[in-house]
Amino acid sequence: MKASNCIIGVMVGILIISCQKQETTITNPEDYASYLNAQNNETAKEAIKTLQFWNTKIKEDSLQITALAPAAGAYTELFQSTGEIKYLMLAEKALTKSADIATIGKSGHLLALAHNYISQHRFIEAEEVAQGAYLLKTNTKATEMVLFDVSMELGAYENAQKYLKRIANQSDYNFLIRLAKWNDYKGNLDATIRNMEKALKIAESSKKESLLVWSYTNLADYYGHAGRIGESYKNYLKALAIDPANAYAKKGIAWIVYSYENNPEEALRILDAITKHHQSPDYFLLKAEIAEFQKEDNKKKVNLQKYEQAVNDERYGVMYNSHTALLLAEEHQKFDQALDIAEEEIQNRPTPESYDLKAHILNLKGAHKEALTIAEKYILHKTFEPVANFHIAQIYKANNLLEKANPIIEELVESSYELGPVIAQEIINL
Repeated sequence: MKASNCIIGVMVGILIISCQKQETTITNPEDYASYLNAQNNETAKEAIKTLQFWNTKIKEDSLQITALAPAAGAYTELFQSTGEIKYLMLAEKALTKSADIATIGKSGHLLALAHNYISQHRFIEAEEVAQGAYLLKTNTKATEMVLFDVSMELGAYENAQKYLKRIANQSDYNFLIRLAKWNDYKGNLDATIRNMEKALKIAESSKKESLLVWSYTNLADYYGHAGRIGESYKNYLKALAIDPANAYAKKGIAWIVYSYENNPEEALRILDAITKHHQSPDYFLLKAEIAEFQKEDNKKKVNLQKYEQAVNDERYGVMYNSHTALLLAEEHQKFDQALDIAEEEIQNRPTPESYDLKAHILNLKGAHKEALTIAEKYILHKTFEPVANFHIAQIYKANNLLEKANPIIEELVESSYELGPVIAQEIINL
């Protein structure tokens, strides 16, 4: 090749790289700068005001149901807006008492307690409480909605479908968001997004801020799964315009910056801003993953240690079981301890994802045949989660079944954004 042609070739290469970089940069720090710097959490402030009012009316042996219920609601809002586990526990205490003493509207108190148990990943107890509300036959539709939610968490998909049919109403927001979740489970992402968009229109007409924020963030997640990253980003921003302190939306933007734009430094800056005002152990895991991507071993180690310290708080109960089991197996090679947790997860929620946890740990341990048996019996074709499919591909490869692994690996390439850069690199190396 002539020198002039070499120069032209290099310039074209640079141009292509430049264009690719522009195409994959959809965020702008100026869009969300004010939200990262926001000091006031209006939701938390209002919840605290509510608590200050009602707590003056609640005595140690109080039977004042009118005070307990709103106090529980305020505690729940504080947990959601700050991530502080103590507020979820205080909400449970108030809800348990209100459910015990309520004579009028008892089903509503039971359903609120069921929601609290779901947040704690105490799904069997949530189902028991919701079934108790169902027997009262006073709030049937709302109860069936909660029973759908619990059934999905327990992997009781036939029951979930039964409850979904009972509450079917194409003009009802609560039905549409559950229909979206059902279609997501079935792997029909187009239908998932279509139903979530219908729900959003209802939320927008209602002008209820809590519904709008929930709708924008969930739709943003679904857009991300579909590779519609620009729309995902816009919806996270819409949520923040309503609730500038919303940690979930900020974390969503951090993921776009990290996984799609390949900008780990900016992603960490966003996460650091979130953790000043919102506490949740999984932030440390994400920071550790980013550190691994950056090949910063010490930073990864520090963040994993912070995660372990955080989840040592017994108030978290089983909420982070899956994360902890993976950490024990992947980072510390404590396979038997990790398997004990995986078994507990299967007992608590026998979903394909729980079985995937066990199969993955067994494969890491070297029990490849046992992992394969579980994968083909409980996971394959029963979930469309990319992580589960990634683990199945690893299990097939470990069992020298490359003809089965290769088609899955090809599909996984399309899920690189959702899986993140670290796993995306592992897919290439499979």
